[in-house]
Amino acid sequence: MSWLGENTELAIIAIPIFAFAEACVGLGLFVSGALLVIASSIVYENGLLSVEGISTLAFLGALLGDLAGFYVGKKTGPYFQETQFARKRKNIIQRASKMIANYGNYVVFLGRFLPAIRSVIPAMLGVAGFSSFKFLVLDVLACLSMVRCTRRHHSGYWNHVIIR
Repeated sequence: MSWLGENTELAIIAIPIFAFAEACVGLGLFVSGALLVIASSIVYENGLLSVEGISTLAFLGALLGDLAGFYVGKKTGPYFQETQFARKRKNIIQRASKMIANYGNYVVFLGRFLPAIRSVIPAMLGVAGFSSFKFLVLDVLACLSMVRCTRRHHSGYWNHVIIR
């Protein structure tokens, strides 16, 4: 990641890309949210964007990643669970399916805050035939909640770093 520190302008582009990758089905199981935090820290410490600007980019990337996963699930339907990807991650898929059955609409919010299944929940909701409009509304609210919580947490961290 040192190349990102040397090319700070690229860190701005990296924020929505890392947020998208972390949220997108398939990619999210391999891309750590730590990359998003690193890129955001580089951007903030170099004064390239405010916390609000960083949060907006992260929100857009996460929302687009969730929507991509949802529509992959919607398009593939029940065949998704027969894919090699799903078979290899059977336990994660089962946990996500169980959460959907138990928590219904709330699973959009729960999935946003549980890293292990964050990228799988939107796809499983798509497979389950969840309403596209309802998913969009709930996911916008969930992504806004996540960004707000993260912004509040990191604002304290960044203020501490600057004051030091």
